[in-house]
Amino acid sequence: MADYKEYLSRLMAGEPVDNPFLDFMGIKAEEVGEGYARFSMEIRPEFLQGAGNIQGGLSIAFSSETAAHAAMTTLSPGENVTTIELKNNFLSMASKGKLTAEATVFKRGRTLIIVDCIVRNDQGKPVSRSSATLMVIAPPA
Repeated sequence: MADYKEYLSRLMAGEPVDNPFLDFMGIKAEEVGEGYARFSMEIRPEFLQGAGNIQGGLSIAFSSETAAHAAMTTLSPGENVTTIELKNNFLSMASKGKLTAEATVFKRGRTLIIVDCIVRNDQGKPVSRSSATLMVIAPPA
């Protein structure tokens, strides 16, 4: 993705963007601002594991996407970003309804961005908390 500013603008305008994973998961961008992103996702039956709760990896993927988009808001033209580490704590189970993830850039450095993300259920109860470290990739020389 070369122009994150344009990508984020199109995403927030509801226009098609080149991110098929968001469509696949049904992830919706609700708000994106400097160092911040809030996304939502309905839990679909096919997201549930055998015990009837959302499969953990899908919950982490939701958090990861939200964190990455918060990080994108801090990039300069030509910069790119990739996740190099993500730690997640599961705080409660979720099996139906809408999840909302809020990610905030904790620190933007020259080469690393640290982002915190909380995923909550319909009632506002925290479902998970994650901390992501993303590496800034400089534009080609």
